[in-house]
Amino acid sequence: MNPSNTASSPSRLGLFWHKWRFHLNVLLLLIPLGFMPKYFSEAALLRGDAGLGEREVGEVQVGPWSLRLAEFRNEAPRVQGPAGPMKHFNAALCERCIGQVKATYLRIGKPRSLRAAGVIFFGSPYRMSALLPVPPKTQPDAELWITLEGWDGSMHQASIPLSQASPATVAWLKNQGPKP
Repeated sequence: MNPSNTASSPSRLGLFWHKWRFHLNVLLLLIPLGFMPKYFSEAALLRGDAGLGEREVGEVQVGPWSLRLAEFRNEAPRVQGPAGPMKHFNAALCERCIGQVKATYLRIGKPRSLRAAGVIFFGSPYRMSALLPVPPKTQPDAELWITLEGWDGSMHQASIPLSQASPATVAWLKNQGPKP
């Protein structure tokens, strides 16, 4: 008898695979489905279908204009590079002031001048974004300042408490402890 013609007994792994391969393949298809709701909610948030962000601050009146402000994610600031911790905010200008506002700025603490107005919002006036650096010496009772610059050269400012704009950031600042 030729040894190549003999049928060897299947191994334990081979038996397991033949018995359970259908079930393992179904499991491989079902695991990604468990992550789909989070994926779709993230996609809706990034597209703007779920609003400006996870936590909307509301309408903020800045001189004759107004804007809707939202915290993109309701979480503590993330550290991103040499600028330190950053917080992501989104905003949308009111319908009547879209053609009148040239630039929108955001800053923690009162700006000294337009040159130090803070970070500029970028994107469409219907959904603008800004990554705001959180300075290391920020106090939990700090204010968030919004500066709007008009095409006519006018400049208007308004402030809201940081605790109203981002309670998660205030909690994070309190956990950091006092800074020198």
